[in-house]
Amino acid sequence: MKIPLAALDMTRPPVELTAALNALCDEAESDRHATTFVLRLSAALAPAAWPGDVTVSAVNRWERAVRRLEMLDTTTVVIAEGHCAGPAVELLLAADVCVGVQGLSLALPVNDGYFWPSMALYRLVRRLGTHRTRQLLLWDTDLPLDRALELGLIDRGAGNAAEAEAIARALSGHLADRETALRRQLIAEAATAEYDEALGIHLAACDRELRRLRAGTLGRAA
Repeated sequence: MKIPLAALDMTRPPVELTAALNALCDEAESDRHATTFVLRLSAALAPAAWPGDVTVSAVNRWERAVRRLEMLDTTTVVIAEGHCAGPAVELLLAADVCVGVQGLSLALPVNDGYFWPSMALYRLVRRLGTHRTRQLLLWDTDLPLDRALELGLIDRGAGNAAEAEAIARALSGHLADRETALRRQLIAEAATAEYDEALGIHLAACDRELRRLRAGTLGRAA
């Protein structure tokens, strides 16, 4: 299965990186037939400090670009290898699925020796909880692949880049399924919806599923 695959050079300065990420989002949004977008991070020489000495406006533009990636209608799969630091980790946290190649290490975003207080911190808390995030900030800012898998920051490991792309292709076929897409949407909404609001949405999904099952049973009987 052929799927859109793009690369992003994480060594570029923040302003250029923001423009490149927005261009990739433009490309993903323009492909009406794509169900999965694969982003391969080239981050072996990513700077240890992120984002450096920039304006708040530049930070805001970067955050908006990352949010665009996070909100794409297509499922975003990130393939990461080498040493992923700063902006690469921010993109990992915004992706739907992350595949790490053997030898990967993650360095959480740090600027002038302190954890960068961006929306990456927000996403870490949403994913890991406050206690685990606090531990990371104090003791665990550099994470090998095994540790990242254990924490759930990386979803799948791969022996090499070719294997990682094969995993991405397999995920593309699975995630293209309409029923899987519906469940993915329910998971995303569960993070913010109140119980009573979510109940109606989930009951509607259950009703849809029961009707689908009954239709399948009738089809087999015929």
